[in-house]
Amino acid sequence: MYDLLSWLYPWTKALHVISMVTWMAGLFYLPRLFVYHVEAAGQSGPTADLFETMERKLLRLIMNPAMIATWFFGLMLVLTPGVVDWGSLWPWTKATGVLSLTWFHHWLGWRRRDLAQGANKVSGRGYRIMNEVPTVFLVVIVVSVIVKF
Repeated sequence: MYDLLSWLYPWTKALHVISMVTWMAGLFYLPRLFVYHVEAAGQSGPTADLFETMERKLLRLIMNPAMIATWFFGLMLVLTPGVVDWGSLWPWTKATGVLSLTWFHHWLGWRRRDLAQGANKVSGRGYRIMNEVPTVFLVVIVVSVIVKF
């Protein structure tokens, strides 16, 4: 099994990065859609319906599969011999960042459901602030993996 993981390492790493970039794109875009939905479309009407469709499809068809693929290929990398030095700090900071992004992903899903049900409680400004959250965790994860402190 470990020989197979070592042999697949370049492909696993490439697929992990591709799925991570796709997931991050969604994590950046969905809160921005929420801003426009709240500020321009309101809670009902054809424009609100369009935003709800865009938000639902982005989350279900792009972000959810990308998050699952990121986790799958990331766990394959963790199991590949010689990739992770658990005595270092970087795998723990990366794991914290990934778990935080996963929580944020689900928070966005809850907010999407609130918007669809007409129960939104977050302002456009609040969504603008939350739009910066993925950037913070992206910096933590990338610096952790590249610098390996």
